[in-house]
Amino acid sequence: MKHLLPFLLIFSLFLMACEEEGPAPGSYDICIYGGTSAGVIAAYSASKLGKKVLLIEPGTRLGGLSSGGLGQTDIGNKYAVTGISREFYRKVGQHYGEFEQWTFEPHVAEKIFKEYIAKSGVEVLYHHRIIGAEKFSTEIRSITLENTDSTAVASAPYTVKAKVFIDCSYEGDLLANAAVSYTVGREENAKYSESYNGVQVREYHQFPDGIDPYKVPGDSASGLLWGISPDTLAKKGSGDTLVQAYNFRICLTSDPANRIPIGKPLGYDPEKYELLLRVMETQPWKTLNDGFIWSLMPNNKTDINNRGPFSTDMIGWSHEYPEADYERREEIVKEHLAYTKGLLYFLGNDPRVADTIRSQMKQWGYPKDEYEGYGNFTPQLYIREARRLIGEYVMTEANCTGKKTATDAIGMAAYTMDSHNCQRIVIWKEGKAMVKNEGDVEIGGFPPYPISYKSLTPRREECTNLLVPVCLSASHIAYGSIRMEPVFMVLAQSSAIAASIAIDEDLFVQEVPVSRVQEILKDNPLLDGSTPEILVDNSDTSRVKYAGAWAVQKEHWDSKSNGADHLLLDKTATDSSRVRFTPEVKKPGMYAVWYYCPGLYREEANSRKPYDSVANQLPLTIRHAGGETAFTLNYNENTRKWARLGQYDFGAGDSAWVEVVGDSLSGQAGADAVLFVPVR
Repeated sequence: MKHLLPFLLIFSLFLMACEEEGPAPGSYDICIYGGTSAGVIAAYSASKLGKKVLLIEPGTRLGGLSSGGLGQTDIGNKYAVTGISREFYRKVGQHYGEFEQWTFEPHVAEKIFKEYIAKSGVEVLYHHRIIGAEKFSTEIRSITLENTDSTAVASAPYTVKAKVFIDCSYEGDLLANAAVSYTVGREENAKYSESYNGVQVREYHQFPDGIDPYKVPGDSASGLLWGISPDTLAKKGSGDTLVQAYNFRICLTSDPANRIPIGKPLGYDPEKYELLLRVMETQPWKTLNDGFIWSLMPNNKTDINNRGPFSTDMIGWSHEYPEADYERREEIVKEHLAYTKGLLYFLGNDPRVADTIRSQMKQWGYPKDEYEGYGNFTPQLYIREARRLIGEYVMTEANCTGKKTATDAIGMAAYTMDSHNCQRIVIWKEGKAMVKNEGDVEIGGFPPYPISYKSLTPRREECTNLLVPVCLSASHIAYGSIRMEPVFMVLAQSSAIAASIAIDEDLFVQEVPVSRVQEILKDNPLLDGSTPEILVDNSDTSRVKYAGAWAVQKEHWDSKSNGADHLLLDKTATDSSRVRFTPEVKKPGMYAVWYYCPGLYREEANSRKPYDSVANQLPLTIRHAGGETAFTLNYNENTRKWARLGQYDFGAGDSAWVEVVGDSLSGQAGADAVLFVPVR
């Protein structure tokens, strides 16, 4: 026995050393705060890279806004969506029997996010929110959490240690607790040489002239109607701390078997909607679409968003939220909930609303199969903007418009520069007081653009182990373009990759070689070692050759090109009108081939209108390992989406191709992109 003692001592010392090298209980490689869509993808990505991960969600649901009602995906150009973010929309498509789908029901998104977590085995800590952070020099050593579960036994604050932290909250609560620089509100235009930041009174979602702001029209002594601020209009382009309006993306259903009637909510106050009645008197509604963006989702459901001067946006009630304590935030959410449910009830029941609108509203109700446990209404307020990091690089309007290009891209954005209104005020015109909204900006017309890695990192003198893919470093107006759910997921995956490299090589997050992140995103986009799909876009002149009457057509919001442009055959074709897409196949095997069909539009009086004579039957030829196969594509049935051309065996190299045969077409044709998806 005594001969075993030295061995046992050595073995014990070995075990102690192993325990010291690995994460201790309550300690992780990567800690992710916020179970938003970005949080889930960051956690899944980090786990696929072999890291011990903790995902913290202050509530009980995963997916944030993507599972909280925003089923009408805002992106602008799907070309910007890559990696696991794109895979999410492919999984949504599989659920509905499509290749990929960008409109969906809330519970479908939540199910997919849960599947990501279950597949990865990531530990999720629900019902906990941050109340502090401990730093040593520029390193976050730990964060302190409190339990938010009102049904749980009171417990002491919980401490979590990690090597790298990723803030995926909409509010930026982790970055604020870590004492890194951030901003709230709008910068003045002069700060970053911008044109659309700061105070803006524009024509979109605006009141018509002449809407009186007073309870008794013409009598200022009677007081302002509900929802109108007494503040005066500041100089155009000036900065302030105001935050664009929040709302709920509302899921209703018209299915009688699944519909719960919209009842009168607690605290209902019809005076909140007096201003809406004045709008209706001036601009009568014919349908609910006159006052809402009433987007239809699968299975008779909706994603309802703000439209017009008075709608679901609760203008003026978001300013406190970013810096408010948790109790005040809960009050603000309840105020938005009462306003929104009250608005729906008002439109269906107030006798002053037109019969046609009340009748239409009565056809809709809360869905029984959504948000069970939350009164069948989303608990996720649309936090369009809260805190924004001030990091190593600030994305600005110049990045959006292409005047400045980030050279360390780890994702792309593609939406318009979009800010909802920030305030509702009184202005005077020709001696008469009238109500106007201020803050709405909708400026587009630019192609997808790169997002800088440095915009996700704090200044290195402030914090060296934190990444911020949601409340990233951007000016107010640039953030309005970047702040889309698919983009957040892309940036979250990139953050997880960068965090893993920082851990493996003992680097500050600011020192991570961006080329390494880009390489992984390109060669292993799903982080599972699978063969990447091959995209050949018309803009790749080394892989796309065309002859004949084809012309480059710039992207337009109606066309939904895959990328910045597509090729258009704008007249009856001749025998030489062809386009050939040639992929570089690195790994031979079976691939499903998909052809993208952009919408086709003609220029007319400074606008674009759809062509009347699109060539419906588009002939193509696919060359593969077994020879050549002819295929006729029904273009109109597949406009603005991917059309499947079949499944083929391709050898390595560049001997394969897909060719559009434009000979003697009797109308316009489009050639944009071809996608080769490995068959698993």
